[in-house]
Amino acid sequence: MFSSMKKWLVCYPLMAATLLLAGSAQAQATDPGAGAKQLWQLIDYVAVDYSGAVEHGKVVSEAEYAEMLDFTDNATTQIAALPAHASKAAIAAAIAQLRTAVVAKADGADVKRLAHHANGLLIAAYPIPVAPKVLPNLMRGAALYAAQCASCHGVAGGGDGPLAASLEPKPIAFTDAERAQSRSVMALYQVISQGVAGTSMASFGQLSENERWDLAFFVGGMSHDAAARTHGEKLWQDDPRAKQLYADLAAVTTVTQEAAAAKLGADEAHALTAYLRSHPDKAEAHKPAGLALSRLRLAESLAAMRAGDRAGATRLGLSAYLDGFEPIEPMVGARNKSLLLAVENAMLAYRSAVAKGTVADAEAAGDKLQQLFTHVEAELGDAKADPMTTFVGALTILLREGVEALLIVIGIIAFLRKAKRSDVMPYVHGGWISALVAGALTWVAATYLVTISGASREVSEGLGSVFAALVLLSVGLWMHQKSSAGRWQEYLHEKLTAAMTRRSAWGLFALAFIAVYREVFETVLFYSALAADGNGGALLGGFLAAIVLLVVIAWALLRTSARMPIGKFFSWTSAFVAVLAVILMGKGVAALQEAGWVGVTPVDFMRIDLLGILPTAETLLAQAAILAIIATGYGWNRYSAGKHKLA
Repeated sequence: MFSSMKKWLVCYPLMAATLLLAGSAQAQATDPGAGAKQLWQLIDYVAVDYSGAVEHGKVVSEAEYAEMLDFTDNATTQIAALPAHASKAAIAAAIAQLRTAVVAKADGADVKRLAHHANGLLIAAYPIPVAPKVLPNLMRGAALYAAQCASCHGVAGGGDGPLAASLEPKPIAFTDAERAQSRSVMALYQVISQGVAGTSMASFGQLSENERWDLAFFVGGMSHDAAARTHGEKLWQDDPRAKQLYADLAAVTTVTQEAAAAKLGADEAHALTAYLRSHPDKAEAHKPAGLALSRLRLAESLAAMRAGDRAGATRLGLSAYLDGFEPIEPMVGARNKSLLLAVENAMLAYRSAVAKGTVADAEAAGDKLQQLFTHVEAELGDAKADPMTTFVGALTILLREGVEALLIVIGIIAFLRKAKRSDVMPYVHGGWISALVAGALTWVAATYLVTISGASREVSEGLGSVFAALVLLSVGLWMHQKSSAGRWQEYLHEKLTAAMTRRSAWGLFALAFIAVYREVFETVLFYSALAADGNGGALLGGFLAAIVLLVVIAWALLRTSARMPIGKFFSWTSAFVAVLAVILMGKGVAALQEAGWVGVTPVDFMRIDLLGILPTAETLLAQAAILAIIATGYGWNRYSAGKHKLA
């Protein structure tokens, strides 16, 4: 498998970079991240191979030095081909510095530092996978190595497989401890995934992503022995510096033994690398969570901000909320709603300061967040919430989310009843029933199968809200047009049957599904947090009480709408639907802000969560745009109705 990878670490042919560049445009067309992956790999070659080309300011291998010049020249070209990004200029400048150092035959340590700096900026701006999504399986990695790689690289990884003699350049020896120091698991993964152009090392992209990571971890540990792993286990338990450096699985995949040696010492780095590459679960288990992760990511974000890496600061700031605070947000909200709102506002203020590039403002916002985190820790503490708190939380959460969904679904049902379209009713009932089933499956998945990420939650809520708002806006304007024009009975009896097509019936199904599922989704996450307090009886009691109240509300809404005169019904309903569209648009944009999809510009304005009003320019402008469309539509409808009467 890894035949001729030796040139990746020893003497990579000149035509490799040419082939890499030639395939770049096509790769980017099919995979937007392919160009960034190839550029990362190219720069990593320089970091690893340069020391074999230049020593003490003198060229020791003309062929390898020519490759370094070619690599950095092509890196300059490839960065220009990447999509636009705020950090693109900084990456280009870092690559230019790297190119200058290579031309000047700078010291190998300096070139390596510059290469790693450029790749760090690249990953921050154009994220590519740096760690497996699931823990690697080294037993499967060993089986894959035996089947795919041993024929070239040897059973033990010594580069002496049966096919090695016929290959030029010779396969790499993974047991070479000196070369292994500069090799990260991520670099191995990239080579396995993309191959090495100009050599017989082909891409193994046909393997699944997990299998490629399994293989990379197994190969990355072939230069280590049992004694080193045993020593590393003791260091992991006793040396606090180890857990600081290897904070999570991503650190294990990206930190090279050489980089670790600069912070821990050569022997310690060798031992810890050996242990953690063979036991990656240890680093992942140590990964901070909750407020600990929020504090860590916030500190890292501020450090990136001070270093001028605004893209990295933004990414880490989002992680502080989505990966750290957001999972415990329902629990905080159930106990202290005002504290939750304070943290959310502070998070938005921090991201706004980062976006503006003001270090002082970012530090001030960060300090406020750290203080609020202390209050959250005190609020949660070790004690469980009392049963009454759990009961009230379960009741109010389901009641609040349920009423929002009911208003839309009942509105659709009442409309179809007025229109005498009972044949379309099954689509609406199918929509909300399917949403409840999907919600139950979501609860099972969130409880027993997977962890729903904060980003996934916010994006799904945001897009669902925006979609529902736009559909309701169009429905509200249409209903107002008919109520303004009058003659509803004529319209309903003569035109509605032809207008209500199968496609629009499925549209009602989709609206009912999204309206209910987005509320069920949020309720599931809140209830999961409340369940952690252990007050199961109180939680069930609050749930059942909310269900009873929702049934009463639904009955009252249906009964009221049935008694209302048809003209008045559509007039009032159109106004209500329009208001609901404004609320959902505000909530949708706010959710997308929390996911990092929309920017944040705080303004001095009131916050009314019930109406979806938040003090940011983006949410207020989105709601203002909906209001402007409503006002224009209503005005045009009245004007058209007046002309109709005159005619």
